[in-house]
Amino acid sequence: MTTQSDATKVAGLRQRTITAIPSDGGERADEDDRTMRHFTIHHHGVRIPVSRGGRGRPLVLCPGLNSTEADLHKLTALLRRDHDVVTFDLRGHGLASAADRYSFDAFLGDLVAVLAELDLPTAPVFVGYSLGADLAVHYAAEFPDAVAELVLIDGANPLPEPFITEADLAEFRAMADDLATRQEAELAKGTAHQVLLTAQNILDLNLEIDVVRSAILDQYRRIDHPIRMIMSTSIAGDSTEGRAPRHNQLWRGGIERLVRERPHVLTHWLDTDHRLVFTHAPEIAEIIRSAHHPAGKPTC
Repeated sequence: MTTQSDATKVAGLRQRTITAIPSDGGERADEDDRTMRHFTIHHHGVRIPVSRGGRGRPLVLCPGLNSTEADLHKLTALLRRDHDVVTFDLRGHGLASAADRYSFDAFLGDLVAVLAELDLPTAPVFVGYSLGADLAVHYAAEFPDAVAELVLIDGANPLPEPFITEADLAEFRAMADDLATRQEAELAKGTAHQVLLTAQNILDLNLEIDVVRSAILDQYRRIDHPIRMIMSTSIAGDSTEGRAPRHNQLWRGGIERLVRERPHVLTHWLDTDHRLVFTHAPEIAEIIRSAHHPAGKPTC
């Protein structure tokens, strides 16, 4: 099971395997009459669709496991008011093609391929959701000059112990089965919201993410840029029974661990669950916007 990125292999993607092909003529105007660019990156046999639009400071938004560029449309639209926003789909998600391998390193390779192809005027703000937050931390540790600051949404949490224990395994397996079944039933093949991963893919990735997070403090130690965490208070829901209390306490404990070691990290807690990026998009966009205005004050 992979726990860290191979820096040499990842860096090599930048020079050997990337091509860009416009997917629809290159540019079009959206409903707000801002110019949008849509293009496709191919590397290692995977097709990754990329969208770019808005105005202002560059910002890269990385989705998480089981979320797509289309799913994040509300947050993206809000961020484009103040930022030149780049969004994309990870392999097996949305309009990206399926792959024969789904792993943390494979997703990191997708991210490196996208960033290598961009011609940004300055290093971007890097926003990652869930798995996307973990990818952002690893990318910033490997390529510090390519990132200005990080905004990490409900991910990249240096948990003091595994989120999924042996006792949780059956429940997480059932959740993965249910999610994969609903995705297949509710989302027509070829739509921008589809996820092509199997239940086993989803479960394996959740277990791998646990391992990645157990060592992620080492990545944070290599990052000198500003970091903001936007976290849910109830990642496992607000039930007082079952696994929810332990997981919610563990989630907060991981951030407390991070802040003890890296006190410059600013933390914002939203009273919601892991769907915060969909249910609280205006609040998240305001936190990101206020970070660049003198009147903005972080909440802890």
